[in-house]
Amino acid sequence: MNRFVLRFAPRFSTRFSPRLAPRLLPLAIATALAFASATAALAAAPAAAAAPRAENAFLSQADAAARAARVSNVDYVLDFTLTGKETFNAVTTLTFDLKDKDSALTVDLDKATIKSLTVNGKTVTPRYNGWFITLAAADLAKGRNTVVVAFERLHSTNGEGLHRMVDPVDGRVYTYSHFEPAAAHQMFALFDQPDLKATYQLNVTAPADWHVISTKRETGAVASGADARRWTFPATKKLSPYNFSMHAGPYTMWEDKSGKYPMRLFARQSVASQIKPAEWFKYTKSGLAFFDEYFGIPYQFEKYDQILVPDFLYGAMENAGAITFAERGFMYKADMTAEQRQRLAAVIMHEMAHQWFGDLVTMQWWNGLWLNESFASFMGTLATAEATEFKDAWRSFYSEGKQQAYAQDQRSTTHPIEVPVPSTQNAFDNIDAITYSKGASTLMQLRHLLGADVFRKGVHNYLVKYQYRNARLDDFIGSLGQAAGRDMKGWTQQWLYQPGVNTIAANYRCAGGKITSFALDQSASKEFPTLREQRVQVAAFRLDGDQLKLDRKVAVTYKNASTAVPGMVGAACPDLVYPNYEDWGFVKVQLDQRSFDSARARIKGVDDPLLRAMLWQSLWDGVRDGKLPLNDFIATALDNAPGEKDYTLLGDVLGKVVASKHYLDLMRLDGPYSAQATRDLENMAWQGAVASKGDDNFQRRWFGTYVAVASSRPALDRLAALLNGKGTIDGLTVNQDLRWAIVARLNRFDYPGAAALLDAEQARDKSDSGQAAAIAATVARPDPALKAEWLGTIQDVKTKLPFSKVRTAMGSLYPAEQAALAERSAEQRLARLPELDKSAGPVFMRSYGPSLIPASCTPASVQRLQAAAGSMQDLSAGTRRALLDTLQEDRRCVTIKGAMTAK
Repeated sequence: MNRFVLRFAPRFSTRFSPRLAPRLLPLAIATALAFASATAALAAAPAAAAAPRAENAFLSQADAAARAARVSNVDYVLDFTLTGKETFNAVTTLTFDLKDKDSALTVDLDKATIKSLTVNGKTVTPRYNGWFITLAAADLAKGRNTVVVAFERLHSTNGEGLHRMVDPVDGRVYTYSHFEPAAAHQMFALFDQPDLKATYQLNVTAPADWHVISTKRETGAVASGADARRWTFPATKKLSPYNFSMHAGPYTMWEDKSGKYPMRLFARQSVASQIKPAEWFKYTKSGLAFFDEYFGIPYQFEKYDQILVPDFLYGAMENAGAITFAERGFMYKADMTAEQRQRLAAVIMHEMAHQWFGDLVTMQWWNGLWLNESFASFMGTLATAEATEFKDAWRSFYSEGKQQAYAQDQRSTTHPIEVPVPSTQNAFDNIDAITYSKGASTLMQLRHLLGADVFRKGVHNYLVKYQYRNARLDDFIGSLGQAAGRDMKGWTQQWLYQPGVNTIAANYRCAGGKITSFALDQSASKEFPTLREQRVQVAAFRLDGDQLKLDRKVAVTYKNASTAVPGMVGAACPDLVYPNYEDWGFVKVQLDQRSFDSARARIKGVDDPLLRAMLWQSLWDGVRDGKLPLNDFIATALDNAPGEKDYTLLGDVLGKVVASKHYLDLMRLDGPYSAQATRDLENMAWQGAVASKGDDNFQRRWFGTYVAVASSRPALDRLAALLNGKGTIDGLTVNQDLRWAIVARLNRFDYPGAAALLDAEQARDKSDSGQAAAIAATVARPDPALKAEWLGTIQDVKTKLPFSKVRTAMGSLYPAEQAALAERSAEQRLARLPELDKSAGPVFMRSYGPSLIPASCTPASVQRLQAAAGSMQDLSAGTRRALLDTLQEDRRCVTIKGAMTAK
């Protein structure tokens, strides 16, 4: 699954600050310690009868393990009747082997109306609490059992289970399933845990004009009455429940049979014109060939379907043989830019890697989910770099995912890569940039440490040994260690079970123009003092005219506080040293003062775009750490960004420019600097768009930045003129996506006539994406009454508004510059947090917490959050983490404001 493609975690961190007080122990670490203590106590206790399962919506790891110890050889026959209405009918026939009949057994099924329950041929009265059915021991048999559950259930509207959406354009109904982490029981009755793999034989009666898509291709789709068809699918190979899927609706289909595996692509009829199937099939075919060869195991699921679906919670999901993608991340009302094509290729590769690592071999419990995602992130980037035209994919990874991981790993709520997951409620508590990008970086580091061929051999052996089974971290690391002939225990402890990011710095001396001593110094924070073994390259550069030229590079494996690098001794005394050259390691780089000054003054004189990106990041780290004034960074960007000719790096730099403007808006500076800096950034972006005529990629990148920073009246006038046709930028087409971006910006700043422009755009674009864009533009308006009304809708857990629209409103309600308006509801939002946390559920809170916990970049705001963090100890783990992250990032903003030398 990919959560980050849609900027679920932003490229830049705007809520990031110094460490919390020691009494706010990092949440995940506290959870890990508590879980470990409980586990140890349980192990030491005398054997006792298993406790009944807790009467709640979640499955604990202990209950899952107890059930898996008794149940095996699971098969499902699933029969669904879909009409397009709000409910569906289904029958689950569940067959399994039971080790004993000493106690009751539970079967998961969420919020259904059970019509009948048969256990081993006997009709029984269901014992059902709305979350799971309890089968009495007396009705079970030692050996083979058959349970048949007939039920009716509402379709989901929050993106989980069997989601239903009515297309506002044509009234057609579309459904799709999403089960990760544990939501299959929102669609059928089952043992909803990853280590009870099963086969799934599917039958579906659906309207006659619908397609039904699942893991396997249908064996038949015959008429069933006047207006329906009966679809029959063969049994799948063994899969964990969350890897199975079913999608149904009147989707448009494209097909390509030119490769080794047949490929299909599906999308809603009303958006079909926005899809470029040739691009999808090109990357899919390339990826399948690459992974077949790399893993040495052919793709196992016979056909490769991809479905664009609406209202999706995340970026994409690796359902075996039927991968789902969020429409909003991959549909455009103009030709795709190079960045958009690269994102498409990268996510296709990410989900494809899961077909082997996650679907073929699956983690035993949700604590292993990180390994699935880390591996897919690593392999997806590798495949994008080696099997597509995007050879700089690792640079994109460095600038985006890896920076998110660095930021996350410096927060008080950081956590080890491998963490306990007590129940399904906690499965996504720690699914973040550490899970994806730090994990991927760790695997890249391991590949450097062991060697590419040894790493690949270990992966192949692991997949062969555990195919169609469940595995644990030790199984994966053991396969790599065996291939390398190395004990991996120490490395595993350092990297996977200890949180935090280390810092390395070059410590050298020169005499007579030569380096006389050189060492790499490694440091760690007091909270997380682990020093790690890692292999990096150290590089020294000398100034040659206006250019910084590579003078020497040395590969070194370090593991202690200081490691001598004799290979650097004797080199010319450098103007710049970079101790993680070519980005081998996962480590924060602290430049020595001479190197830092060279980076600021000579960044345009660095030929290597990856090194330029890393130097830009060092400057940005200086801003975030309060060591480089934000106004100095902005000056450097104004001087250097217009000359950047590397498309990928320009996107990174302009992302930092937008982040700088965001900080300025949050700070609400009283002096003239903010207004002048805004005008300078606006003019730079406008001139970049004008000067990029003839290069659509660069022009749209610059213009997107212009829209994101425009806030002065002259800049907004320009946007309005582009919208109404009275102004132009030569070469730029103002397509529907850009029209909505402009409408949103004008409404956000209450530009005269903006509300009427919004109404006109809604009449022009009645699509689902148009509805979402209209909500975003509406709620961003600086209107106190409107803000209060929308906040009430968001906080109403019984609202009829689809969750996808609620989530859109959350993210746009309080823009950075509207701090005074946000402050009107700040106390209320904070006070209601515990109540919402209990009533709304984790899917809702994963969006609400990061979007609507109030922070305004002031000491008073920090104090308010500090008080809430001290008093709200009973929040769910995910919501408390959002609160602590907001506090820390608010502190960082105050620090950045205090470090500024221009007001």
